[in-house]
Amino acid sequence: MTTFPKVEELPYRPDSETLFEGIADWPWAVFLDSGRPFIQQGRYDILAADPGTVLITQGAVTEIRGREENERSREDPFALLARVLEPASGLGLPFPGGAIGYFGYDLARRLEDLPTIAEDAEDTPEMALGVYDWAVVNDHGDRRTFLVGQGRDPATRRRWRHLKRRFARPGQGGKREPFQVTGEATSNLDPEGYADRFRRIQRYIHGGDCYQVNLAQRFAAPARGNAWTAYRTLRRLSPAPFSGFLNFPQVQVLSSSPERFLQISDQRVETRPIKGTRPRSDDPERDRVLTEELAASAKDRAENVMIVDLLRNDLSKTCSEVRVPELFRIESYATVHHLVSTVTGRLRSGCTAADVLRGCFPGGSVTGAPKVRAMEIIEELEPHRRGVYCGAIGYIGFNGTMDTNIAIRTLIYSQERIRFWAGGGIVADSELEAEYQETFDKARGMQSLIRAASAGAKETEGVGS
Repeated sequence: MTTFPKVEELPYRPDSETLFEGIADWPWAVFLDSGRPFIQQGRYDILAADPGTVLITQGAVTEIRGREENERSREDPFALLARVLEPASGLGLPFPGGAIGYFGYDLARRLEDLPTIAEDAEDTPEMALGVYDWAVVNDHGDRRTFLVGQGRDPATRRRWRHLKRRFARPGQGGKREPFQVTGEATSNLDPEGYADRFRRIQRYIHGGDCYQVNLAQRFAAPARGNAWTAYRTLRRLSPAPFSGFLNFPQVQVLSSSPERFLQISDQRVETRPIKGTRPRSDDPERDRVLTEELAASAKDRAENVMIVDLLRNDLSKTCSEVRVPELFRIESYATVHHLVSTVTGRLRSGCTAADVLRGCFPGGSVTGAPKVRAMEIIEELEPHRRGVYCGAIGYIGFNGTMDTNIAIRTLIYSQERIRFWAGGGIVADSELEAEYQETFDKARGMQSLIRAASAGAKETEGVGS
């Protein structure tokens, strides 16, 4: 008889895609992706599916669905999350089971009194999380793979041997429909519309309302097919250490985020805001010049410090010993170079991971400063609500650990439409043309996916014509 909680070692797989293939179509399948083997910055991949409990927040109501009972609540979603995460041993792993999913940007409406101006065209939950009793943790640092189960969910006990066999000898999933983009990806801000918003932000800055506002444009296109096949392409085109794929009933989320929002390990809290971007160049010498230009940019460094200060304040709500151990590190990805800083703190007694997330949400790097006024201006100027974009994707473990990204470089697929956003922080000395171009630099990986899926759709049409 199997005794729980339990950890069993599996054959190591250098690419977790092979592990996820067999469960990609399972209910609420999730893949938190370090970007290995395509990049080396990340370490752990986490895979799970078929959670015993899910939490879905839409508007003022959170539905908690179990295998046998459902509950609807108007309580704070972060408090509800903390309530369902019964404490458990970490079993020597960063994630021993717990909650995985997303916290959409518009969940901030449960925290702040924001205006209602932008169109809500997303029609997706503000928060969607599964509480997973089992998971696969693939450790690329030690080259070891583990199946962990708490055994609180009777389904885990019943299927444990099946899970071991499936992941020990992973096979292909069923035949899947290719992902195809069937029309042009159009933006909700043309050049004139972006310029108008840019100038209005400049007026707000010079009028003393704010120091910085993050302005984004939203792209949307008709699409059809299996989103997992699209994510397999995305993770090759634009690998990043805080990537992920979520296959939820109402929406599929494809993220290639380079930015950590919040991590908690051994009571240490870390956030790593990105502010400052340059495009990559195919010419090595030009690429080197771009990194040196970013590193020396007074504007980008000042913009970065604004957000570092904001996050120091946010962490101080739940942490002591808040420090900035690293400023202005250059990190390079497939399409861009970024300026990254690190802020850390020590979790105060009595505070939980959900408290930390609530106190910092949404991330300051994607709002501006001061945060609430910047969010009010974003609601006024961006034509559409952000939905999942600029929220957070990741996990909170039963053992109190947490790792979440900032949901940038993220595509959302539902109702046969694919959407993605790209934005940047506007400050007093920003230049219109440079800021507008930066949004396209950041969107390059996602646009490459759209082009590839569009080409596939045209080939299919050609076969039938």
